[in-house]
Amino acid sequence: MSSEEKSNGNDQSNECSSNYEDISYQVYPDRTGKVTSTNWAENYVKVRCQSKIGKAIESSPLVKLLMSALKSKGCEIDLNRHIVCENCSEDVTGGYDTSANQIVVCQNRVYTQQMTQAVIGHELIHMFDYCRAKMDFTNLEHIACSEIRAANLVHCSMVSSMFIGTTKPWNIASTHRECVKAKALASLMAVRKNFPITEAMAVVDKVFDRCYADLEPIGRRIRLNSNHIKWAYRERFHYDYDSMF
Repeated sequence: MSSEEKSNGNDQSNECSSNYEDISYQVYPDRTGKVTSTNWAENYVKVRCQSKIGKAIESSPLVKLLMSALKSKGCEIDLNRHIVCENCSEDVTGGYDTSANQIVVCQNRVYTQQMTQAVIGHELIHMFDYCRAKMDFTNLEHIACSEIRAANLVHCSMVSSMFIGTTKPWNIASTHRECVKAKALASLMAVRKNFPITEAMAVVDKVFDRCYADLEPIGRRIRLNSNHIKWAYRERFHYDYDSMF
């Protein structure tokens, strides 16, 4: 996050309501400490989720690159501490809890290896932003910027933009930007349900250009079914990103 964005931290119009933690607990109920898993089926789901996380860390160039970048910034990942599987509400598939410095993979919402890798990659961008710039995740501009970056670097491609309806015959040239805006807005609204959508759109639009242009730490926009992420991973040493293994 740039210093320009951080300077907006005292703007009350951009801050979330005082029930920020209550909202987080609604989305991630296990965070309250009151939910316990005693059902064998839930335990199986957790173990399966943890197995998918392990596989993602071992085999995904995107995940390995982001973890290497975090390490280079002094925020090395402890797999037993920083990535956890928990139950979540139906609105989300994962999250980043800044208070605990933990990535949450929603074990009841993430069903495939591909989804697991996408969720971890998305949340690692948030963790990287927090590590790099000490973002204020109660500030809507900061949240929107990180969501834009995560959508830009991890999620959006021609295929995904067609799927969510942002590709039209008249906007092919800008389809990636529209996909990023739509994904960032959806992510913002998923955890800020009572925030007016028109105001959320205004926040996304306000920070979009500078956050869309920020490609750190990957250095390029990843396209589906391309070698872009493999190239980025091979080039990591140019940016002092060490191999994790």
